[in-house]
Amino acid sequence: MPRETNRIIGVVCAALLALSLGLPAVAQAEVGVWITRDEIMQLPMTGESWDAVVEAAGGSALNPDVSDQEDTTPVRVLAKAFVYVRTGNSRLRDEVIEACRDAIGSEAGARTLALGRNLIGYVIAADLVGLPDDLDNDFRVWLRDLRTRDFETRTLVSTHEDRPNNWGTHAGASRLAIAVYLRDQGELDRAADVFHGWLGNRRIYAGFSYGDLSWQSDSNRPVGINPKGALKDGHRIDGALPDDQRRGGSFGWPAPRENYVWEALQGALAQAVILHRAGYDVWNWEDRALLRAFEWLHEVNDYAAVGDDTWQPHVVNYYYGERFPAPVPSRHGKNVGFTDWTHRGGVEMSPAAPMLLP
Repeated sequence: MPRETNRIIGVVCAALLALSLGLPAVAQAEVGVWITRDEIMQLPMTGESWDAVVEAAGGSALNPDVSDQEDTTPVRVLAKAFVYVRTGNSRLRDEVIEACRDAIGSEAGARTLALGRNLIGYVIAADLVGLPDDLDNDFRVWLRDLRTRDFETRTLVSTHEDRPNNWGTHAGASRLAIAVYLRDQGELDRAADVFHGWLGNRRIYAGFSYGDLSWQSDSNRPVGINPKGALKDGHRIDGALPDDQRRGGSFGWPAPRENYVWEALQGALAQAVILHRAGYDVWNWEDRALLRAFEWLHEVNDYAAVGDDTWQPHVVNYYYGERFPAPVPSRHGKNVGFTDWTHRGGVEMSPAAPMLLP
C-alpha cells in the first residue's frame, strides 16, 4: 500500500532542507526513540514528578530478566537514563550500560508478552546514554535476533501482527523502538501499517486473529478500536477495544470495567509516541482512535486510569490538549513511564520530522 501523502511530502521536504543546509539527509533523523537529550535538558529538576524519577533512578538495575514479564528493572533503567542526561551523573550512565549488557541473554524461557513489555525500556535508555561501540554492536545484533526468534511458537513480530490485544500492542511498541534504534525504515513502515490496521484501517492491514467478536461493531470487519459512531443494542461502543473488552465476558451492559483494555493502551500509546516522532500522523489516524478510546473509558465506562496506568493520560493530554484525570506523580507502567515529567503541557498535533533512514 502507498504511504500517506503527508508523510511522503515531509520526507522530501526534510531531504531538500538537509541538502540546502549542506547536511547529510540522515542528520534529520535524530529525533529520539522516545525523547531527545535536548528535550530532557529543558525539563525541570524540581517538583513531585522529578522526585519520582530520581527515586526510581536510585533503584537497583542488577540482574535484569527480560524473560520475566513482571520485571520492573527496565523502567528503573529508563529513569536512570533520564536522570543521567538531565544531571550528568556518570554513575547512572554506567548502570544503564551494565544493565543493557546484562539484559542480553536473559530472555531464555520468555513469552513474547515479556519481550514486548521489557525491551522498550532498554532500547530507549540505550538511545539516550549512548552505549560503548563494542556493546552497541552486540546490543544491535541481539535486538535484530529477538525480533524473529521463536518463543513458544511466537515471535515479537508475529505477536504484533497476529494478536489484536495487550500482547500485540506491547510487542508492537518494542518492535517499533527496535526499528528506530536500528534505523530500519522498512521495518518501521511495516510496523506502522500493522498499527494503523489495529486502529481500524483494514485496507492497510487486517491480518489479526480475533477472539469473541461480540464487542465488535461489525463482526465481519473486526478492528482493534471500534469506529467513530459505533453503537450496539443502542449502547455507544465507539472507542471500545473489543479484543480486550471481551476478556470481561461477551457483550453485555453495563460494560465491565476490564483492566486488559488499559494494558492494551499502554502498548498502543507507546507505539503512537514512537511513530509520531518518526513522522507519522498517528494521533489523527482513524478519526483520532486513541482519543476516542479514552473518551469511551471516561465518558461511557466511567473507568479512569489507576495504578500503573496513570502515566497514560499524561500522554493523551499532551498530544490532544485534553484534561483527563492525570495523577502527579504518576506511576510507571509495565513498559514506560514518568510521562508526568517528560510529557508536560502540550504540543501541536503535527508529527515530528520524518525519519530519513539509509
